[in-house]
Amino acid sequence: MNCSKFVFENAISRKAYRKAVKTKAKFIKKFGDDTNKVYHLAAEEAPVVGKAFGVKNIVISGRSGCDFNDKSLIIGNIRMGFGHYRISMAIASAAHSMGYEPYWFDLHSFKDTTCGKIIEQQNELYSMGSRLSQKFFLFNKLVWEPLNSEGFRKLSYNVGDQKTSELMTAVFRDLPKDIPFVATHVWPSQAAVHAGLKNVVNAIPDNWPMGLHLSEGAIHTVQTPSSYLGYRALRGMDKKRPLKPMPKEAIVCTGHYIDHEIVSNIETDCAERVNRIRNGQPIRWLMSVGGAGAQKEIFAAVIRKLLPSIKKGKASLFINVGDHEKVWEQLVRAVPQMKPFLHEHFNNYKETAGFCEKAHSCGVRGIHAFCHSDIFAAVYSTNLLMRCSDVLITKPSELAFYPVPKLMIKRVGGHEAWGAIRSAEIGDGTYECTTSTETAAMIDMIQNGGDIIEKMCANILTAKKAGIYDGAYKAVELAAGKRNI
Repeated sequence: MNCSKFVFENAISRKAYRKAVKTKAKFIKKFGDDTNKVYHLAAEEAPVVGKAFGVKNIVISGRSGCDFNDKSLIIGNIRMGFGHYRISMAIASAAHSMGYEPYWFDLHSFKDTTCGKIIEQQNELYSMGSRLSQKFFLFNKLVWEPLNSEGFRKLSYNVGDQKTSELMTAVFRDLPKDIPFVATHVWPSQAAVHAGLKNVVNAIPDNWPMGLHLSEGAIHTVQTPSSYLGYRALRGMDKKRPLKPMPKEAIVCTGHYIDHEIVSNIETDCAERVNRIRNGQPIRWLMSVGGAGAQKEIFAAVIRKLLPSIKKGKASLFINVGDHEKVWEQLVRAVPQMKPFLHEHFNNYKETAGFCEKAHSCGVRGIHAFCHSDIFAAVYSTNLLMRCSDVLITKPSELAFYPVPKLMIKRVGGHEAWGAIRSAEIGDGTYECTTSTETAAMIDMIQNGGDIIEKMCANILTAKKAGIYDGAYKAVELAAGKRNI
């Protein structure tokens, strides 16, 4: 079936199809068409995650050098913010714990290919939109929120991506057609299907069903029951007609995509949090700055709010700005009062990992900032820091699904709203605090009421017993052909 003319047997209008064809033609005109070119692939140890859980990074080479076997598993991803990389790391961690050899296949990293050039442009546009949405109220209300909640939701939007992803198939030529392939963004999934791969899992992020994420021919995995029903029904993806639903064989609710290191230590980490609260130790707050570098004003306000408690030794603060050193410089200029309490841990992943390990058994005071130019270290540092933190302050993106007590700040894009709803209903995080006043009030309540963190930890333990955090393991099993989950 032509996935650009039909989506799960739902016919697409001629107008939408013609627009998709024109979009593909524009990309060809700007970036070329290398679909008939042969790109050979080789494998090398991936930075940071390679040592952490045996991941090999696939790169373009003069000759093929990937020694795949029956335990190899490909993780197809792109950098589009940090969320998709974060899911990829969770899949890699789970796969390694299950005895598989994960290979990191980042389409964005293939800079000289048509595929890499398209993704680079789209990533720049998405990052710019995220930043603008936090600066300009009208842009957020009239453009960004509607685009991320309803624009990407349309079934017709999927058609454009399907045509464009046909230009991404060249880099797949060296991959065995039957190798297990888990995609953590829809473009690698669609391209893998177009390239003829047979065991493709499309690991869908967030908790808001959107036509954007559909990849017919792959097994779709979702993290929540509400997302499962929404996708099965293709809910709201065409407002003018009823749609035929996805077949049950095409979608599985797996649970949240979480790293093995975090899932296997949930009981220990929650016990440490409760002990710190009961022993009167400073509450450890963690702020993670997203891949688009948005929300600087909110983060500055949070730092100002916490400074009095930090000065009194009643709170400590970890700040991971990822690979956005300029964002950190802007935060320091915005809140110069934090300098006397500040400790910077920049571009030394070994030091960062050592700090986190020591923090499990030793007290921590002041403000500790982390920044790494290496993208793997930038993303994975948050994973290490959240294990030794008491509360994570985050927008309701992929971090909303992680088993750590969370304070949800204002979202970036309407699609993130349901991430906060999911966390609040499970009880491992707050509802979305949409204003500075509401955020400050929630900080006060958590800072001065240890029972909030204890209750969230209890809910995390309950959720673990229910298998809610097992999504990464189940996605790997599906790619490996195990359907009885």
